[in-house]
Amino acid sequence: MALESRITQEEIKKEPEKPIDREKTCPLLLRVFTTNNGRHHRADEFARGNVPSSELQIYTWMDATLKELTSLGTHFSFAIVFPEPRGKAYRLKDIGTTISGRKGADDSMTLQSQRFQIGDYLDIAITPPNRAPPLNTRMRPF
Repeated sequence: MALESRITQEEIKKEPEKPIDREKTCPLLLRVFTTNNGRHHRADEFARGNVPSSELQIYTWMDATLKELTSLGTHFSFAIVFPEPRGKAYRLKDIGTTISGRKGADDSMTLQSQRFQIGDYLDIAITPPNRAPPLNTRMRPF
């Protein structure tokens, strides 16, 4: 499955994040879809108004980090699922990986920094601690 990004990493780095006052800013509803096999859902599972049955609903803010979203322990791989601008299909964009209990390069990545838009979905592939992490992991031991 080919993954495409709506923007380049260079564009992400150019735009500074605006600080969010969580006391004054209403949280957004983040629709999260998880798997426990270490793989993301297929993009076509989000087509025609359908979504996978493994939905969790989390209220959070755009400055939420991947580490904040995973306090359960285990290996988490994140992807944003978004509709194509000209069509009814969806795309997945890998945005990072965290491992609970370990420091990693993606721990402080925010939804905002990855151009998450309200209405997009978050797909999380979860690998239990007793299984090897997926081969495409971007984690670095610290």
